[in-house]
Amino acid sequence: MTTHRVSAFLAPRRRLRLAGLLTAPVLWLGLVYVVALSALLVTAFWTVDELTGQVQIEWTTENVVEVVTEALYRTVTLRTLGIAALVTVIDVLIAVPVAFFMAKVAGPRLRHLLVIAVLAPLWASYLVKVYSWRALLSSDGIIEWVLSPFGLHTPGYGIIGVVLALSYLWLPYVIMPIYAGFDRVPDRLLEASADLGGRGWRTLTAVVLPMIRPAIIAGSIFAFSLSLGDYITTGIVGGTTQMLGNLVYTNVGAANNLPLAAAISLIPIGIILVYLAAVRRTGALRSL
Repeated sequence: MTTHRVSAFLAPRRRLRLAGLLTAPVLWLGLVYVVALSALLVTAFWTVDELTGQVQIEWTTENVVEVVTEALYRTVTLRTLGIAALVTVIDVLIAVPVAFFMAKVAGPRLRHLLVIAVLAPLWASYLVKVYSWRALLSSDGIIEWVLSPFGLHTPGYGIIGVVLALSYLWLPYVIMPIYAGFDRVPDRLLEASADLGGRGWRTLTAVVLPMIRPAIIAGSIFAFSLSLGDYITTGIVGGTTQMLGNLVYTNVGAANNLPLAAAISLIPIGIILVYLAAVRRTGALRSL
């Protein structure tokens, strides 16, 4: 009886129903994400006792100043930005033709199989995939076996290995938003372009790409942001390559300097905020 009364009370009150549905997840998001992130940012302005190694709540800007002024952090920041941008470009260049084939060329049965093939790697362990790339890039791996008859050799562990592994890891996250964008393009527009004499490349650049640009940007957000904060892949296949995530991990673990690690983490957070602000007006965030 009580359930029926509650249902009758909420039925004409749409906003109240919406508030009831969203209150719990919003509170959970606020506690787990926003509060934790705020605590991390505040920690950047604390200090570490040189004798005991314990974090002390003594306000200072030394950690932030060190991150901004030290050449090491500028070099690693530029390297991280370059790797993240390169991974994003590679994934977009691969994802656009794959997504177009899935949405506009493949039949329903093949389309379903391709969607499964794209999503299937997400079910595999992250570490298994990265260590698989470590095996592929080793001096006695499959890549070396394929290239050696042509006088070529595997790129080995380093920046190239990091770019290849990250491009593979984040490719499904780029394909699916672009696939959804292509799927929303009406087929009659492609037919109309062809009737007006538009060739394939002209139709793609003048008709299709402007319509799916938000979807492409949405996919790039995944590849760029995930690459920007990654440290596990770099540690496994990067050799001596350092990225911002590695510096954060090193200061949290080995150095036990949480305030400096928090100050370093301000860099990728700031970059992502600037990137999101830049793409907000494109409507790409609605494609996520």
